[in-house]
Amino acid sequence: MMQHLIVFPVVLPLIAGILLLYQRQGLVRYKRIVSVAATALMLLVAIGLLRQAASGEITYYALGDWQAPFGIVLVLDRLSALMLLLTAVLAVGAVVFACAGDDEKGSNFHGLFQWQLLGINGAFLTGDLFNLFVFFEVLLLASYALLLHGGGKARIQASVHYVVLNLAGSSLFLIAVGILYGATGTLNMADMAIRVADLPAERDGLVTAGALMLLVVFGLKAAILPLYFWLPKAYASAPAPVAALFAIMTKVGIYAILRVYSLIFGDSAGGLEALEQPWVWWLSLGTLAAAGVGVMAARDLRLLVAYLVLVSVGTLLAGIGMRSPQAVSALLYYLIHTTLITGGLFLLAEMIGLQRGKAGTRLVKGRPMVQGAALAMLFFVGAIAVAGVPPFSGAFGKALMLNAAEGDQRLWLWPLLLLASLASLIALSRAGSTLFWRSHRGTISGSPLPYRQWFGVIWLLSAAPLLVALAGPVSSYTQATAEQLANPQVLIRTLLPNAAGDAQ
Repeated sequence: MMQHLIVFPVVLPLIAGILLLYQRQGLVRYKRIVSVAATALMLLVAIGLLRQAASGEITYYALGDWQAPFGIVLVLDRLSALMLLLTAVLAVGAVVFACAGDDEKGSNFHGLFQWQLLGINGAFLTGDLFNLFVFFEVLLLASYALLLHGGGKARIQASVHYVVLNLAGSSLFLIAVGILYGATGTLNMADMAIRVADLPAERDGLVTAGALMLLVVFGLKAAILPLYFWLPKAYASAPAPVAALFAIMTKVGIYAILRVYSLIFGDSAGGLEALEQPWVWWLSLGTLAAAGVGVMAARDLRLLVAYLVLVSVGTLLAGIGMRSPQAVSALLYYLIHTTLITGGLFLLAEMIGLQRGKAGTRLVKGRPMVQGAALAMLFFVGAIAVAGVPPFSGAFGKALMLNAAEGDQRLWLWPLLLLASLASLIALSRAGSTLFWRSHRGTISGSPLPYRQWFGVIWLLSAAPLLVALAGPVSSYTQATAEQLANPQVLIRTLLPNAAGDAQ
């Protein structure tokens, strides 16, 4: 049974999505039970896979028993197991929150939600580039429909930009995969790593072109400067549980950069080693600077949280640009923190907007809220966590990132990251004072919020203290993950023992 567990994160949401879409006119209660049960079961599976990967052994599942590099393989190592667990935790909070009523604002929410999880999980597990493209398309197709859930002019406008840009990115992705296949003769990433190491000099230019085209595609998914302009409006206009799940979407692009370039263009790639590093490093710093300005300029709470996602994107990509095991370990810790906290803040923004009535999430004066004290406390926790203020996990994660910088990297990363954090703190302080302190006159607005919404927010924001309490084991796991990524030969020998032996 355990050898088949790797395929469960793909099969489980696939079957759940089919059941939910087949019963599209069924009872809402039935849909909620199936969706929440499937997501909770996926969380249990992800925990089991993390425990399996924590031993350091890399395992894989060959579909149809067709072995790599010819068959489709799903690969489980420390990194993929971590990303699966993070996705499951985020999904539980988002789907329970949606069951408070957001899922009734349009058709097929739960089925599409499960299929987006299918695409995300598949992207984290796949061992070849073409199936990475396939899973990207699955998650994007589901996200197109989820972004429009509930309708509205703002969502339609944001979705047009989102769809057009991602269709262009998908076309570029397919072209890049074709170029790399033509130059190397394989799509399996482990096999491609072997062939790139022995690549004839006349093909270097072709592989470089394909690799840089892939970087553009992954950069679009991760929302790196100058490809991030679609994100703020898309995330700000999306339904709250969808926006919360979208917090992992940019991390799919970051994961793809980390996986593809550490494996294929690692230390054994000769002249093609680390070809992405200068691009990622400088563009990450630009993303940090632009996101800091966006945070200060935001006049809506949802838009503010969307720009906070961009701050985290710049920080994470800077960790990749530093290209060291210490930096990768730091970025993985920070990735867990920022995904869960920003996801929780999207849900919290929806709750605040519901209780403020016509003022919604706009940062203007409004009437006092029925449950203002409890919402203010949750906002305070989320704000100081995402801004990087002690004693919560944001401060610990950013300290690890700053400590990982070496030499000239410190001259660039330290001031930009600290200034972006300061901008975030100022913007969140201004937002909090406007929402809770300056809204003290008039009759109390709003009605008590459903307990499912409280559960979703508390579930995600509780990561702020928990990641500090568990900082030792979490950072030990991320450090072991970074060391495993720095030694790609282990993965290559696992998937292709004969080819790896010949290469050596």
